[in-house]
Amino acid sequence: MKMKRLIFLLCLLSAAVLRAQDARTLFVQMPDSVCPLLTEVNRADCIDFLDSRMRAIVTNRLGGKSEMTTLAPDYIRMQMTQKSTWQMKLLPAADSTLLVCTVSTVLGPAADSHIRFYTTDWHPLPADSLLPPLPAVNDYLEVIPDSARTPRLRDALRQLNLRFLHANLVPGGDTLSLNLGTPAYMEKEAAEELKPFIRRTLHYVWQDGRFRPVR
Repeated sequence: MKMKRLIFLLCLLSAAVLRAQDARTLFVQMPDSVCPLLTEVNRADCIDFLDSRMRAIVTNRLGGKSEMTTLAPDYIRMQMTQKSTWQMKLLPAADSTLLVCTVSTVLGPAADSHIRFYTTDWHPLPADSLLPPLPAVNDYLEVIPDSARTPRLRDALRQLNLRFLHANLVPGGDTLSLNLGTPAYMEKEAAEELKPFIRRTLHYVWQDGRFRPVR
């Protein structure tokens, strides 16, 4: 009888741990410092609205509107403002636990993202141990033949002096994409000149507890 009771208690404990590590639970329990625009009530309301098949729009701390656009067991996406988004993804760690990856993106003339990592109790983790160095602008350039290096192209290349990266996570998969946002910041004619020579997306896959580039 004691053994059955012990097994029952262990099952309850395991179920509680699993529930505590789904995206919706972690999102509600998230400290305000991780996502200052939303209150705990905002976060809980977003989930309740989607569960009720309603649009998950809430009034945030600044009096503006924020909307949860995706809720999956391992992924959440928020349209924080008209010019910013926030994503959260659960990823398996090397020791069979989970960790949290968040992506905050400001949608200015060129989208620019910041990637952060946390434990499931929201302690920050060093990004350099979980993600390779972010790509430089030149990593997005294809080989340009000498015959294509016209004065207009050389001028366009000189405008690639700032790096804007747009990061995206996806629900149901362990991939991260990084798009080069810099062309949106450039003069339109220069961006068009460079278009044939720029790879817009680099992909990373989560393997063995870290993101690794897809070759």
